[in-house]
Amino acid sequence: MLRLSKLTDYAVVVMARLARDGAGPEGQVQTAPGLAMATGIAEPTVAKVLKLLGQAGLVEGLRGARGGYRLTRPLGAVPLSEVIVAVDGPIALTACVDGGSGGCEAERICAVRGRWDPVNRAIRDALSGITLADLAGPAPRSAPARPDQAAPEAVLLAE
Repeated sequence: MLRLSKLTDYAVVVMARLARDGAGPEGQVQTAPGLAMATGIAEPTVAKVLKLLGQAGLVEGLRGARGGYRLTRPLGAVPLSEVIVAVDGPIALTACVDGGSGGCEAERICAVRGRWDPVNRAIRDALSGITLADLAGPAPRSAPARPDQAAPEAVLLAE
């Protein structure tokens, strides 16, 4: 099963919270303790996530009495792939990433060496097409349980 780390999930949550509270470029800043309290994520974890996001240029830290963190770009300009790479490293299903060498004992005799590259590229492209704004937006409305049940707004419109 392909899974992202919890740290990547936390990074998305922290960035969404920064955006929600108006801590975007030129906006107000949020502190690590404040973000921890608002998200329910432990403060040391929030601090670690912010450090990784800062190193990748996704957030910036401001020092001083009114210091804290803010986004460097709006969420709509941040592809999910950038957050994953910032926290987890390169996106790939296998250790032999795009022609890399030295990651496998059997690479000299591997029959599928280099053949994972299109798969890895497709996954990176798919994740690049999803922005943090897509993830942080309003929750999708649930569909009716059965086809014969109308959604509440459909009932109101029909009356």
